[in-house]
Amino acid sequence: MAYKSLEEFVSLLEKEGELKRITVPADPELEITEIADRVMKNSGPALLFEKVNGSDFPLLINAFGSKKRMALALGVSDIEEIADEIRSIVETEIPSGLIDKIKTASRAVKLASYTPEIVKDGPCKEVIIKENPSFDLLPVMKCWPDDGGKYITLPQVFTKSLKDGKRNVGMYRMQLFDEKTSGMHWQIHHDGARHFQEHKEAGKRMEVAVALGGDPALTYAATAPLPPNLDEILFAGFLRKKKVQLVKGETIDIEVPANADIVLEGYVEVDELRREGPFGDHTGFYSLADDYQVFHLTCITHRKNPVYPSTIVGKPPMEDAYMGKATERIFLPLLQTQIPEIVDMNLPVEGVFHNLAIISIDKRYPFHARKVMHNIWGMGQMMLTKTIIILDKDVDVHNLNDVMWKVTSSIDPKRDITFTEGPVDVLDHASALPCIGSKIGIDATRKWKEEGFDREWPDEITMSKDIVDLVNRRWKEYGFSPEEE
Repeated sequence: MAYKSLEEFVSLLEKEGELKRITVPADPELEITEIADRVMKNSGPALLFEKVNGSDFPLLINAFGSKKRMALALGVSDIEEIADEIRSIVETEIPSGLIDKIKTASRAVKLASYTPEIVKDGPCKEVIIKENPSFDLLPVMKCWPDDGGKYITLPQVFTKSLKDGKRNVGMYRMQLFDEKTSGMHWQIHHDGARHFQEHKEAGKRMEVAVALGGDPALTYAATAPLPPNLDEILFAGFLRKKKVQLVKGETIDIEVPANADIVLEGYVEVDELRREGPFGDHTGFYSLADDYQVFHLTCITHRKNPVYPSTIVGKPPMEDAYMGKATERIFLPLLQTQIPEIVDMNLPVEGVFHNLAIISIDKRYPFHARKVMHNIWGMGQMMLTKTIIILDKDVDVHNLNDVMWKVTSSIDPKRDITFTEGPVDVLDHASALPCIGSKIGIDATRKWKEEGFDREWPDEITMSKDIVDLVNRRWKEYGFSPEEE
């Protein structure tokens, strides 16, 4: 489903009973955080703050904060529908006959139909502010007491490669320094930082656009760990089943979503740094202050009645947990194209997604689990995974009770634990050096003789099927209710 605006998504959330309107004034400095944090921790609804102190714009938060709302944001009843569609595309075999060739061609045409369209104008330009634009127009939140300042937390940051002109859309927090400048926290491992490095090497000022709101598929696409050559806007078109319309900026040569609620235009100088942070981050800790590039605001455009999107991150579970779990399911088929022996994957919310990956595999040869570990550590953003647990294919990786039982009962620590070193997330405060640290891999699969295990591996305790069926049939006869089964 393609949403024409964030307001349209808000209307659907309200219709589905997934929205609460806050009609009394609330302060974007800490007060909204405390309200939203309590609601998120209790699996509550999306919140629309209609009267935010210091701004005329309403603020939407927790819009993605449940499985249902995450699915609604992407226009499906279940995120697995998207995963299944991706799987059907990536598993397409080389066609051998005419019918197969037609089917393959139709899939390619379907994907091509989501290529973004350039238009001359759009709702994001209903109001244009070139003279004295100011961040003060927005209800930007200070999320936690020790934050370095107010932060824009759901930006779609548009940059272009200086080498080939290809677009990237990432989500990088923006700390407001004053009414016209902010930080640009693109981490070293992300494409926005790569584009900046290209401009720095060429000594050229870098143009940047920031879109806020619009179709929630665009917000999600900005967070997605896409392969380097896959356009986030094309991906958003695929998710919403309709191409995204883009319009050129007023003061910069960058196209932005025509249906965005708010667009911030500006630039980054290649030789300017400013201290950014601390920031209460998704790890549950404050990420430390460091020097980052500075975004200079040159223009603001927005709808006549925009909705400002925001989120907070902190000790899990928070709203971002549901975005992360959607990514886990949507990108599993792509991971399986590179590592086909992977059966399933769980990135637990408590592991903040880059600290723990639980993987089940179809084990086919000795030390297969270790091969998979090193595969994962060599793939895109998964290279940052600090802990990997590998289990056999019959283990439900989403049942943490079963996982912990299998891990603790199936490993010999000296034999089955692998340590290595490499890149880690910039937010990892425990590593000895910034962005560089150690990682651990745990092989919790059944051990084979070919792996040096000469003892007999015991069978698990299970009841015989005929007895299970007997008890199932007689359950009510014993006096139990179905809920007690």
